[in-house]
Amino acid sequence: MKQRRVLIWSIVLATSGATAIAVAVFMHDWSAGAPRIRGAVILRDKDSRKELPIADVVVVASDGSTSTTTQSNASGYFNLPFHGGVWPGQTVTLSFRHPDYEPLDIKLQSGFRLSAKRLYVARMAPRQEQTGDGPAKPPIVVSNIMVRYTVNSLAEVNIGSAVKTFQVVNEGNVPCIHGSPCSPDGSWKASTGSASLDAGTGNEFRNVRASCIAGPCPFTRIDSSGFVQGGRNITVSALNWSDTATFLLEADVFHTAISSNVRESYPVVFGRTLNFTLPETEEGVSIEAEVNGAPMVFPLGPELYLSWATCTARIDSEGEKTTVYRCELKSGYRF
Repeated sequence: MKQRRVLIWSIVLATSGATAIAVAVFMHDWSAGAPRIRGAVILRDKDSRKELPIADVVVVASDGSTSTTTQSNASGYFNLPFHGGVWPGQTVTLSFRHPDYEPLDIKLQSGFRLSAKRLYVARMAPRQEQTGDGPAKPPIVVSNIMVRYTVNSLAEVNIGSAVKTFQVVNEGNVPCIHGSPCSPDGSWKASTGSASLDAGTGNEFRNVRASCIAGPCPFTRIDSSGFVQGGRNITVSALNWSDTATFLLEADVFHTAISSNVRESYPVVFGRTLNFTLPETEEGVSIEAEVNGAPMVFPLGPELYLSWATCTARIDSEGEKTTVYRCELKSGYRF
């Protein structure tokens, strides 16, 4: 009988221990450090290419007594901490609200299947447009859409060249005795000469060339240390250990300035939304389109205003930064 009681108590203690472990694991996933609920809000559509992100959706997580609120960003992403204590079997409700979309509620059943690492995707349906009693007006057609923008960059423009000659006067076959300069082997008396050029403010020399063009050139040597790197100011020096020689200094002149290049891009249309991306350095974005057959130009501006669409933009920071644009048609228009 005593052994039977011991066995029963062992089973009870083991069962209690298992329950405690289950609660501990759940509380570790959700209660330690305020668990976070992460996900994305997108448009509900049968075509996955049209499931576009929805920005500014109010997202609320509630267990009936505690609630936390956030908003989705331009990519539809939301991330909110849930500060309430969640127990096994308890339900957390995620609600999504936006004036242009039907309300959406998602029930999250807590327990082992509910994890703080899980990613939740909410698909919202657009509100149905209200039609009046009168005859429906045909939608305005927007077609032949093209994006035009400007990219500025620093550019070097060749604006000309510079030329200068100089002579190094010397008498050949004169021994170099206790004097300088001398020929490289120290045998003959030599002379030196130089010439300099200034490219002017905002300009630089490139492709500098110096050479001996007259006289006993085999008995000369040019020092290129003063011009090999180019720059605004350059200097060439020459050594001559024979008769007088003539030298030529030439260089191309470049001016550095900001260059503006106009570029064109064609957006991609899915359903009622057009999408396009532009480089980080873009400026002066405008959209050219035909509205009911009439060609028009629509400067987008910092407010991203279009009379026929609602536009948003976000910066994609992965790799080279690009700006992602999305424009959704307003009521009464179609592509």
